[in-house]
Amino acid sequence: MTAFLTALVPVILIVVLGQFLARRGMITGDAFRALDRLSFLVLLPALIVRALANARFDEAPWLMLGTLLLAQIVMALIGLSARWWPGIERPAIGTIVQSNVRWNTIIALSLGGLLFGNEGIALVSLVAAAMIPMANVISVYALVSHADHPPGTTPRPLLAMLRNPLVIACAIGISLASFHVKLPVIADETLKMLANAAIAAGLLSAGAGVDLGALKRAGLRTFFWSAVRLIGMPLATLGIGLSVGLSGLPLAIALICSATSTAPNSYVLARELGGDATLAANLIAVQTLGAAVTLPLVWLLILAIGAA
Repeated sequence: MTAFLTALVPVILIVVLGQFLARRGMITGDAFRALDRLSFLVLLPALIVRALANARFDEAPWLMLGTLLLAQIVMALIGLSARWWPGIERPAIGTIVQSNVRWNTIIALSLGGLLFGNEGIALVSLVAAAMIPMANVISVYALVSHADHPPGTTPRPLLAMLRNPLVIACAIGISLASFHVKLPVIADETLKMLANAAIAAGLLSAGAGVDLGALKRAGLRTFFWSAVRLIGMPLATLGIGLSVGLSGLPLAIALICSATSTAPNSYVLARELGGDATLAANLIAVQTLGAAVTLPLVWLLILAIGAA
């Protein structure tokens, strides 16, 4: 447990620092948005490409990826059951489905790397290659199909997926590893320098993006569905994983990824595609803080089943 807290506490501190800098106005919102864009387009892709290119897998962890994809589908179906919540409006249903299937890649990469080194980062990167496209497809269709006023332009989730820098980085890294292409020293060192900045920049930006005011607006519905996401996703992953024989480090990584809060960019997508943007902001805020409590519990579960 000490090792996990040693990995988790720095993550929390950097997120808190990002929130502090933003609230004090030391760094403007525009600057943080630019940093977030830089991380998304350059720093995180560099981290993923290098981790996957240098990884050597005896066999592809298909059980891990399949487990998480099935868990996403289960959580999407659970989210659809929100339609029976008394007085709920249609845009809120799509927002809840999105919250259930999205995950915080930055937090998972941070914990995977701090706990398990380069192998942990490589496995989380593989998870990203599978879960990001699935989350995009489910989220877009859930939001659009439940929007009161669908946007004028038709969303193209598959095209967005192919243009996603993280997905492209995963494809490049996996290709290099599959063909046993060794990165030239200069290229490797360049990617390493960029990768070293990726986690810290991403965490600072994530902290700055948390709307603490949303906690005051959060009601029973927000807290209930946040609990469903933070508890239900790891339990679904554990149940599916054990049933298909998943064990060891891949199971531990799967549980860590599933236990992170929903993605901060959920708010933007909900706003653009006719979802309940206020509910999305509330869910992000509650889950970001709630994950600080549930993640250690998931780590105790990982230890109890001998996955780490």
